Amino acid sequence: DVVTIGGSGFGLMGIIVGAERGFISRQQAVAHFEKATSFLAAADRFHGAWPHWLNGVTGNVYPFSTYDDGADLVETSFLASGLICVRQYLDINQTEEEIIITRINNMLDQIEWDWFTRGGLNELYWHWSPNYNWAMNMKVSGYNEALITHFLAASSVTHPVSASVYHNGWARNGGIINGNSFYDILLPVGYNYGGPLFFAHYSFLGLNPQNLSDQYANYWTQNGNHSLINQKHCIINPKNYLGYSAECWGLTASDDPSGYEVHEPVNDNGTISPTAAISSLPYTPEASMAAIKHFYFILGDKLWGQYGFYDAFNPSESWWANSYLAIDQGPILVMIENYRTGLCWDLFMSSPEAQRAMEKLGFSR
Repeated sequence: DVVTIGGSGFGLMGIIVGAERGFISRQQAVAHFEKATSFLAAADRFHGAWPHWLNGVTGNVYPFSTYDDGADLVETSFLASGLICVRQYLDINQTEEEIIITRINNMLDQIEWDWFTRGGLNELYWHWSPNYNWAMNMKVSGYNEALITHFLAASSVTHPVSASVYHNGWARNGGIINGNSFYDILLPVGYNYGGPLFFAHYSFLGLNPQNLSDQYANYWTQNGNHSLINQKHCIINPKNYLGYSAECWGLTASDDPSGYEVHEPVNDNGTISPTAAISSLPYTPEASMAAIKHFYFILGDKLWGQYGFYDAFNPSESWWANSYLAIDQGPILVMIENYRTGLCWDLFMSSPEAQRAMEKLGFSR
């Protein structure tokens, strides 16, 4: 009964893809949007922000950890990105769809982005708890998966934050710049070797990185090179894990033999997560397609089940997941379609939120 908020945002985009590709009808999609948005509007929110997890029956917060029992601003931004895509997809001239559009706008307007500056600090904070206040004390600072959080916070009409929150809090006044090469591939921003590949996916399911630049990076270059560094690490395979190759690559957060881990070149235990390579399809089409074919044709039913590729596998430990995670499946679905048609990119970038944020934060395309 656990609902993950960020994964739900990815799933809403996936419903759009499913309707446009003919897997479900538009009428079925609209019915889902009605049900989902009605639930979300009635569910627990804290200063307008949803928690990381909700009880899917009651709509009450399901604590992610002891102190994380309230708002999660980053998960909220992933959901908000999906809601914006849904709103842009719907037809305001259809009464049933207009009701959903109004509900979405109301929920978006109620997110108090400015509350998460803790009284006007030049930075955003990830969590707030009604019981423990700011005990989590985690800043939303880059570089990681949360660019979209600052993007939407800056774009808000009702509860905006200043551009200085982005430049000071996220970009750390230029501290996010890397500029070094790893495996002879330049990394514009972020941690050495780029971090887990979900950094290149979560914020960019709606936000289109094609030609997207600000004073810190070109984000198409960033995401493409991050993906290539990840693949090159698996080719070089410094720890000699079984299975790694140019066609079998991809390190990101996923299930693994010990439970769950954030995999990346500097935290590599031999676990490959299909979502990593597949969701990078727009950036590295040849390398990602080679991985898809390897996963499907070579690994076959060890990795493929009712809902597509399982979450992860580790040949060195003869371990194969039989699980599906929303935050891994969602990006696969959306990024394949963004590669094919740009569907979710076009929807999100057509929004007034995207236009306001681009102008306010100094982005260009």
